[in-house]
Amino acid sequence: MEFLTTLSEWGYAGLFIAAFLAGSVLPFSSEVVLGLLIAAGYDAIGCTVAASLGNWLGGITCYYIGRLGKTVWIEKYLKLSHEKLEKTQRFLQGKGSLMGFFSFVPGIGDAIVVALGLMRANLLGVSLSMLLGKGIRYYLIAIGVEWAF
Repeated sequence: MEFLTTLSEWGYAGLFIAAFLAGSVLPFSSEVVLGLLIAAGYDAIGCTVAASLGNWLGGITCYYIGRLGKTVWIEKYLKLSHEKLEKTQRFLQGKGSLMGFFSFVPGIGDAIVVALGLMRANLLGVSLSMLLGKGIRYYLIAIGVEWAF
């Protein structure tokens, strides 16, 4: 928890870092940093932008890890099993890059993005749909936290 507090002391930059870590290879709770900043009086829209961009960039990192095609790395560093990736790829077949929208879903979001990278899905489509999904998610969280305070 101390690390989360330290990141919240860094303001928007700390939130960006927390969201990047949460969107990439580390299990991390950027929502806590978002909540701490909004509770401290930071602008909800500024927090939403910082968190969305950081988390999106973390997701793009996962996409490129998938695009490299090194399943050994994916299993080792992202902790995504071969079976989970195959199952996700079967699910994504024919659905296209717009499924990147669901990259914010805990538990399966990383698998979706990595699988889209493995499948060489259209980067622009994945990027835009992922940014939209993550942005909406952080916006709703920010509104909820702001409403609570």
